[in-house]
Amino acid sequence: MKKSWIALAALAASMHAQTIKSIHFEGLMHLSPTLAKEMLGFHEGQELDIKKVDAAIKRFYKQGYFKDIWVDETFGNLTFHFTEKPLIAQIDVVGYLENKKKELPDILGLKKGDIYDEAAINRAKAKIIAQARSQGYFDTVVEVDTEKVGENGVKVTFVVNKGQKIYIDDLTLCGAKRFDKDDIEDVIANRERNKYLGWMIGFDSGELKLDQLQYDSARIRNLYLTKGYLDAQVSDPFLRVDFDNYKAKLRYHILEGQQYRVAKVQIQLLEPIIDTKKLTEDLRLEPGDVFNVDKMRKDMQKIRQKIADLGYAYVRIVPDFQKDEKHHTVVVKYLINPGEKVYIHDVIISGNQRTLDRVIRREIYLAPGDVYSYTDLVDSRNALKRTGFFSDVKIEERRISKNQMDLVVNVKEMPTGSIMLGGGYSSYEGFLINAAISDKNIFGSGINGNFSVDLSGKSLRFNLGLTNPHVFDSDYSLGVNLYSSNFEYYDYTEDRKGGSVTVGKKLTRYLSSSLTYAYENDKMTDVNYDNYYFLPGRYVKSSLIPALYYDDTDDYYVPRHGVAASASVEFAGVGGDEKFIKTYLRAGYYYGLEDLIDYDLILRFKGRIGYVYDRGYLPVFEKFYLGGINSLRGYQSSSLSPKDSQGRLIGGKKMFSTSLEASIPLIKSSNMRLTFFLDYGGIGDSQFTDITRMATGAAIEWISPMGPLQLVFSRPLNDKPGDRTASFEFSVGTRF
Repeated sequence: MKKSWIALAALAASMHAQTIKSIHFEGLMHLSPTLAKEMLGFHEGQELDIKKVDAAIKRFYKQGYFKDIWVDETFGNLTFHFTEKPLIAQIDVVGYLENKKKELPDILGLKKGDIYDEAAINRAKAKIIAQARSQGYFDTVVEVDTEKVGENGVKVTFVVNKGQKIYIDDLTLCGAKRFDKDDIEDVIANRERNKYLGWMIGFDSGELKLDQLQYDSARIRNLYLTKGYLDAQVSDPFLRVDFDNYKAKLRYHILEGQQYRVAKVQIQLLEPIIDTKKLTEDLRLEPGDVFNVDKMRKDMQKIRQKIADLGYAYVRIVPDFQKDEKHHTVVVKYLINPGEKVYIHDVIISGNQRTLDRVIRREIYLAPGDVYSYTDLVDSRNALKRTGFFSDVKIEERRISKNQMDLVVNVKEMPTGSIMLGGGYSSYEGFLINAAISDKNIFGSGINGNFSVDLSGKSLRFNLGLTNPHVFDSDYSLGVNLYSSNFEYYDYTEDRKGGSVTVGKKLTRYLSSSLTYAYENDKMTDVNYDNYYFLPGRYVKSSLIPALYYDDTDDYYVPRHGVAASASVEFAGVGGDEKFIKTYLRAGYYYGLEDLIDYDLILRFKGRIGYVYDRGYLPVFEKFYLGGINSLRGYQSSSLSPKDSQGRLIGGKKMFSTSLEASIPLIKSSNMRLTFFLDYGGIGDSQFTDITRMATGAAIEWISPMGPLQLVFSRPLNDKPGDRTASFEFSVGTRF
């Protein structure tokens, strides 16, 4: 910049009243000459003014592009010379953060192609130090090396020594009597190091989390508020660090006060838009209860949802407390200002590269002109996630006036198609080869198609299916399926060829129905012993299958809330040889605990029950069999059922299985989870519990590029002699 001031001084000394004849720019890259002229504040034909030239140079410097600027003048011809700052051609980090290449632009605030600027480099250094501090590292040192690349590029290398971690070896809670130290440590981020097991995962390490320290006082007070201590006061943290050994002592001073109970709960509406009795029907905080701030917040959310469902999207709810310090009671009053009723101005779709807009819009329950509804908004988001097309869905409420808003639906697409070629080995089937191609969202149309082939020493199967869940974007669906299977079972060989046509209708937001016609040509051969159960020959099955489906879950692959259930009845005997009625019920309940415990733990309960009634001829392959990854883990697929006198599996007429599961994140960034399970099931002819088995184990679940992958490690708990057990199984492409 010194050069520019020298040039200005020379210009000022040499100039006298002159008219600007022309203006030229040299060295410009980031600004066009047209824009540069607009920034000058003067133009040709005007008298040359050194103050205006000085102001123009300052404006150019503010753009941040230039390392130096100087001006010269010859007989009224003015030339601005620019030396631009170099561009960042490459960014590297050595040491701390070097394994986080993808996150570096967000952490540093710099990226390839940015202008090299000392202030920006210093800000990046400060961000690295702040990032290290947030993870408990102190005395972090950051050095910057630069290397010229090409004519106007520079490689920037941050060399980072992340420093040392500070551990809290003593936490003192002065004045805490109502809660144990463990109770308080459960709600704060900075905890005392476990003296014996602090080094082990799952125990308190005592690492100082400086970025969370400012919030811990509020967390402790919030704990007191959940137990009615409205007068509780918690001091700011007192932290003393010994930098010789990087150990710290942390202290809080707490005044607990008295516990308060709720005397009354009142609601005051500024406008009578709803009966206040409807707002108090489901409230958790009631007169006589110990005051609990968490219950109060949940009650406020319930009230907000009820009013927002009437169209008042910008409702404001302010809690007011009237304390009786003598009797230690409190009147909780909710002051509600609903504001104006809000209408949807437009629904904007973004983020979709492949999925057609209309496929997304048909899952959204709000349209331009509709009155806003919070429930419709949440249901729309969940419906989009249930499609299985998107890894994330966000719906932004963009206010455009007092009574109008735009909904911006931002989706993040995930792979829905896969080509798979695999193999394996089974002690019974020998070598197995399987190939499949499938797509839940063909060409972004929402149509689901699949084709698969499986070959082993004992079997040959193929399946071809195509389903349109919204024919002409209506509530009707249509599906066609063709299949062929030849399998050498333990006691016979079965050859099945058939197909089905399914017509469905969406009845409500969560409930749909279908009617399927299925036709099969079945052939049984290689039967060792002829008896009632094993009759060789060819049989035709012609059946109708009405079904109902209910699904209000919030995601297709990893639901955290809701119920998914189905019920079907197959009436075989609409022509053909086989005559039976088969009823099958299936349900799954999902409950995520993240809102309660701040950890992504999902509890699942899954159940299946089936019953088949013989109306004339019921082949063994139409009966039920337990075992395998989809019914009872720990036992080989279809290996559990009643047996005949020769010990052959003959299937059961009654079957049930249940699963209790707890799922936790394993590698969050890769959508990989670890699930622990307990399975219990039974099967029989006369009773559901003629044969019962249990198993436990763990499964790794991964939403991989090939589709959902499960690796199951199981252990039977009450297996009997002769049971065919399985300690490892895997599947690709099924819903968890």
